[in-house]
Amino acid sequence: MVHTWPVTLRDRELVLRPLQRRDRSAFEALRRRNEDWLRPWDATDPEHGRVRPPFATLRRWTEKQAREGTSLPLAIVVDGRLGGQVTASPILYGPQHSAVLGYWVDQHLAGRGIAPRAAALVIDHLFAEMGMHRVEVTVRPENTASLRVVQKLGLRPEGLRRRAIHVDGDWRDHLVFALTAEEVMTDHTGRGVLDRLLTQNPPDTRPA
Repeated sequence: MVHTWPVTLRDRELVLRPLQRRDRSAFEALRRRNEDWLRPWDATDPEHGRVRPPFATLRRWTEKQAREGTSLPLAIVVDGRLGGQVTASPILYGPQHSAVLGYWVDQHLAGRGIAPRAAALVIDHLFAEMGMHRVEVTVRPENTASLRVVQKLGLRPEGLRRRAIHVDGDWRDHLVFALTAEEVMTDHTGRGVLDRLLTQNPPDTRPA
């Protein structure tokens, strides 16, 4: 199993790809438009509060981590439009071979199954292409939308971490969900989690 970068993952109108320089205006507009929507779930720095680096800095950091194989940061693109992000980070090797997954989508895309499909594509890639053994997702108990995502993905609940991550200005409790490679029936296409998701939750075929 080998980590390659850049990487692009696809499922019909959904494309996951690295952020590009030309995405700057669209990305900054997307974050501004969703500021209130994302505020309760955005991680913050306990010393410096809510500080977001400029787009060029963010892209430089994520590109460096991606090349080193410690992160898999991908933009969510739907019907050709930037619609969010899904990131596996940190990615650990050695005796763990694990990754922590995070995701967010534009409020206008919520409820269309975009987040679970994006997460499923990345999990399948982590297992089938990068040789990961375990993928973990942490979710605030109040985040009902994200809880629906992990439920649809079939992630196993593992309990509560008290005041685990600094989010929205304070230390917050997080529920832990996980999946190991042995729990997924991956076929020759490498799409075990995505196939299971689409079988149990057929995609919304309404026009966007």
